[in-house]
Amino acid sequence: MLFVYRSHYEGQWSKHIRRLPDRTVLDWFRRGWDADDPDGWAEAELGVDPYGLHTVFDAAAEHDLPKPSTTDELRALLHEHLYVEGEPGEYILLDEHSLRVRTDDDEVELAYFFLADEALAAHPERLAYVVHDGPLPVFHTQGEGEPSTFAVFLTYYDGSSLEATPPFVFPGVALPELPAHLRAAEPDPSVWPPELMVLQALTAPDDETVRPALERCNRWPGFNINSDPWPEDITDAWAVLAGAEFHSGRDPELSVLHAGEHLAQLAMHCDEFFGFQQWYLFDTDWAAAHPDLASSLLRYATHWDPLSLLPRGAPLHPDPLETEPA
Repeated sequence: MLFVYRSHYEGQWSKHIRRLPDRTVLDWFRRGWDADDPDGWAEAELGVDPYGLHTVFDAAAEHDLPKPSTTDELRALLHEHLYVEGEPGEYILLDEHSLRVRTDDDEVELAYFFLADEALAAHPERLAYVVHDGPLPVFHTQGEGEPSTFAVFLTYYDGSSLEATPPFVFPGVALPELPAHLRAAEPDPSVWPPELMVLQALTAPDDETVRPALERCNRWPGFNINSDPWPEDITDAWAVLAGAEFHSGRDPELSVLHAGEHLAQLAMHCDEFFGFQQWYLFDTDWAAAHPDLASSLLRYATHWDPLSLLPRGAPLHPDPLETEPA
């Protein structure tokens, strides 16, 4: 079983992943239920202290709660005693092969997942990115049909760190063609996310790949946490870039950029305390080589729970292997 903590406190890719020896979520909780120091045990097991997780163990010790023997019993105990900021029935989701929890620490939103091997095997198109550690592989293959490029920004500005910008798609454009496409585009600021607006503004006339523009975006002053994505006026973006000042411990030198022909990924350092935000640009050639990663990344940016059906009215992400515009 794998444990995943989705948190901007956790490194360049805002995730912490740990392999556990247990076969099920129930097995893990039963194993720690009677620990002498359950809080310390859980942190040692997981390698991190997920916000609020200790509360169910604290309640078990304080009230001498019986050890759960079934998934249903564990669900009832979690709904009653596990602290989350939200309705337990919506933010504590347990089945036989997974536990998915959403909460916040009054600063940013957080989520953590216990995923049994059965869940991983059954839903790779939803979980491949969730359990992927580190930068994505750059290998690609030749796609078929009309290309598309996808822009995924795992970014936030007001503490709603699980409410990512919906993925954006450029139908008919492969990633190597994106700089030329950006230079020619006349975007609607109400449709394009701020990250794309800045990327376009910092794409130079002679840029042949997206890498130089991403390097400039990394030094743009408007992506600090708790600040607007951009200054009010970006018509003279190059002057803004030249006069950039950074706050809250933001250090562009700590950012990590990997840019290949069909995939570019930037872990942008935005804040000394809150860490990094992630940008991904990939096209259908890359998605054809990594269909599960592509699909699960798009879902990751669309909904906090990788295994739930999207709520009614939620925007559906595009299929990265669909060659016709949605």
